[in-house]
Amino acid sequence: MEEYGFFLSFNNYEEVIRLPVNPEMLEIKESGDGKSYSIIELGEINAIAYPKLTELSIESMFPAQWYPFVVYPASEAQEKESRLLKPYEYVAMIKRWMVSRRPIRFVFTGLKQLDSSGAGQTGNMADWLKEAADRAAQTFTGDMGINMPVSIENFTWKLSAGNSGDIEYTLALKKYVFYQALAVKTAGNEVKKQQHRASEKTAAATYTIQAGDSLWSIAQKKLGSGSKYKALQKLNGISDSELKKLQTGRVIKLA
Repeated sequence: MEEYGFFLSFNNYEEVIRLPVNPEMLEIKESGDGKSYSIIELGEINAIAYPKLTELSIESMFPAQWYPFVVYPASEAQEKESRLLKPYEYVAMIKRWMVSRRPIRFVFTGLKQLDSSGAGQTGNMADWLKEAADRAAQTFTGDMGINMPVSIENFTWKLSAGNSGDIEYTLALKKYVFYQALAVKTAGNEVKKQQHRASEKTAAATYTIQAGDSLWSIAQKKLGSGSKYKALQKLNGISDSELKKLQTGRVIKLA
């Protein structure tokens, strides 16, 4: 016989719980991360981005006693080693998982009922869930199935009215993507120097006047023609009287 089940597991099926009361509804939220922009003379445009992580939301209850809608038979619920835990035991387990800051696994799928001979054995329960997870790997194909690592984003619970002891809860889950930081290898103590952008401005050419230099000889030596001494005289503001004896050590511009 096949039935649908909702499961939460922690640390690679080391701890497994089946929700004792199937939620009436499983809400799945798929949304994109696109942004809208206003363009002059065009109006609003939409830039499509990668989708956000899938979000799941379920509402149900942890019963304090057996009810006809509990997924376990009445005979199992009354056993000493029953898989039907006390309401606060479910709450404490989920809170502990949240504090661990590690993802859990959410599985929703159709599966064969567990033999009564293994009803109270955690190992069989884990094997049962692994089979369910394998079948749920075909997500949204054929029979409905979900097998997804998730983070617990929100867990809200409250005691039901009256003295029943039942706990009603809402569980918000978000798909978890495994990742890790990659180590960067360095070659010895080599440090790359910052690459500075080359300046497009040409440095001004200069010349330091030596003993015995004349403006004509400088123009001949540096500019290729002594006749260009007039240009050097004007560029550097040298008077006619200074031409006869240039100051040694003075720096003049060549261009």
